[in-house]
This record gives sequence, structure tokens and C-alpha cells, in this order.
Amino acid sequence: MANGAVTCAESWASIDAAFRQARATLAHSNSPDLDSRVLLAHVLNVEPAFLYAHGDHPLSPAQRRAFQDALARRAAGEPVAYIIGRKAFYDLDLITCPAVLVPRPETELLLEEALRRAAPDHRIAVADIGTGSGALAVAFARQRPRSKVYATDISADALAIARLNARRYRVGLKFLPGNLAQPLIDTGIQVDLLMANLPYIASDELNRLAVSRHEPKVALDGGEDGLTYIRELLTQIPYFCRPSANVFLEIGADQGIAVSQLIQNGLGLSSRIIRDYAGLDRIVHFQI
Repeated sequence: MANGAVTCAESWASIDAAFRQARATLAHSNSPDLDSRVLLAHVLNVEPAFLYAHGDHPLSPAQRRAFQDALARRAAGEPVAYIIGRKAFYDLDLITCPAVLVPRPETELLLEEALRRAAPDHRIAVADIGTGSGALAVAFARQRPRSKVYATDISADALAIARLNARRYRVGLKFLPGNLAQPLIDTGIQVDLLMANLPYIASDELNRLAVSRHEPKVALDGGEDGLTYIRELLTQIPYFCRPSANVFLEIGADQGIAVSQLIQNGLGLSSRIIRDYAGLDRIVHFQI
């Protein structure tokens, strides 16, 4: 038994040894190498590049235990972003926790499209509806500091995280609690640009997806057809968007035509579908 214990400890004794064990533990992950390196760098409080150059660097017993605990959480399906408490988005390193949806690379496409419609020297009012971690609102405010950015969310916990991220990057945002755009309507705020990444997964489909086990369902469940909140937001748009306002909505991979029809039927406006790098429907853009 003593020899076995020594062998087990030695198998985690260095960065290279721990990394080999981690890859085996996360063999069923979509990205075992990346997940292992991110988690190990977090435990050691070093940049990931450090791991490549210092493979023989020793791990203390406390670091081994912390790394094994992190791997167990990841093997159970918990997102890396929740385990380490942060997630890269555009040029940000955002604070994350289970109260907010993990920011996705696909949402960066929405941000980039919105930035193209906002000249750096213009003063415009911008709304991020359902802000979650504040990813879109904080990133936009950083890139367009002359703009006035409003962020809404129905979740008080999500708004607390968004406030932390805004404070971290020293951007001045106006946070408004409430359902969709109702806080803007109630206070008479009018905006020139609208961004929204609302829940768009159909309820029946969500229950079959692994993402529902860890991320907040309130940020994922889009109702019976996945379009409940998009449909409701479209009814609010005439009351808080100025004439010529640009609207950007993130959508599901097969929802482009359906959302375009909602816009045409409800607002009498044409729209364009923007596909992501995988060629899937991802953003719908239209102008009031």
C-alpha cells in the first residue's frame, strides 16, 4: 500500500506528469488538452505558456489536490469557466459563475457587427437586453467609450456579476433590473442601437442538452418554440428604439427564417441573416 501511495503521488508530482493524468481523466471531453492546461494554469496561478516551458516544475500536495478537484468537476460536465471563475470574451477576461451564461465565441460576432454600425466618435445610446455577465455591454462600452450603454436583466444575481465586470474594466454602464426592455420603456429611455442575446433554445430540446445541467435555465429556455422572448422583445421595440436604430439579435442555428418572418409580420421591416464561421444562422440584423 505504501508503495502504491508513493506511485500515485509521483504520478502528479510535476506539471508534465499531472498533465498526462489530466488528459486521461478528461479523455471524453471535447478538448481534454486545452481544458487540462487551463485548469492547471489556474491552480498554479501562472500563464498557460508557463506550462510548456516548465514541465518538470513540481506541484505541492495542495496544488495536486486542487487540480484533482478541478478535474473531477470538469469530468462531471461543469464548464471550465465556472471552475476557474472567468471566461475570455473579445478582449475581456470576464468574471463568471453559475448565475450567468458562459459567454460564447459566437456572441463576439454580434458585438463585431454592432461595432461596425457605431462610429467611434459618435455619441449614441445603446441597449444590451438580457445582459447576463455583461459581456456585450462591457465590451461595447470599452470599444465605444463615447456611447451611453444601458444593460437590463431579470436576474439580480446576473446584474451583480455584470456590475463587477463593468467595474473591473472601468466602464460606466447604466444597469436596469427588469424583464427585457421594460425598464427602458418605463423610464422613457430611447436608444440608437440594440443588442440582445436572449434565451432561444426550445424547452423540450433544452431538457435533452448537457448545457442545462450547469448553466442557468433562465438564460437558455426560450419557451415552446425557442422564440418566446425574441417575440416579446419585438413588440417592445417601437417604444424604446429611435427611428433608424439598428437591432442585432442572436438566434439559434435554424431560426433565421422564422425570426425574419416575425420581424416582417410584427414590424413590417426586412432583415438580414448573418451566419457564423460554421455557416449557421447566428445573428439577425434590421434597422427601424
